[in-house]
Amino acid sequence: MKKPFSMEELILRLKSLNRRKGVQESSDNSSLPAVINNKIGSFYFDHHRLELMHNGKAVSLSQRETELLKLLIDNKNNLLDRKTALLKIWGDDNPFNARSMDVYITRLRKYLLADSSVQILNIRGFGYKLID
Repeated sequence: MKKPFSMEELILRLKSLNRRKGVQESSDNSSLPAVINNKIGSFYFDHHRLELMHNGKAVSLSQRETELLKLLIDNKNNLLDRKTALLKIWGDDNPFNARSMDVYITRLRKYLLADSSVQILNIRGFGYKLID
């Protein structure tokens, strides 16, 4: 398979190989790679390819957007401490990086607008919370 390839093409090729080998498909997606199972509401998040997919459309994310969204997903429905996120992603918690993180949060919120069940809440003075 030539790069780049879509996740849909990969899934179809895997299913085709399984059919040829006589492997039965299960009704759940447990046989699919973990990347594809990374679901947020009606979105699929592929942190390896820096993509957020919704209804077959993929949005390319920057490296920092991807890292921030992955941290939020890892702490889904729990508080992500602002300082922890800054130190993990930027390596420093100075005010310039903090403002930069606010911009990335705003961008992620715009991407996630298509599904009203997914929200990034600002917990004032503490951090952020991804609600799914």
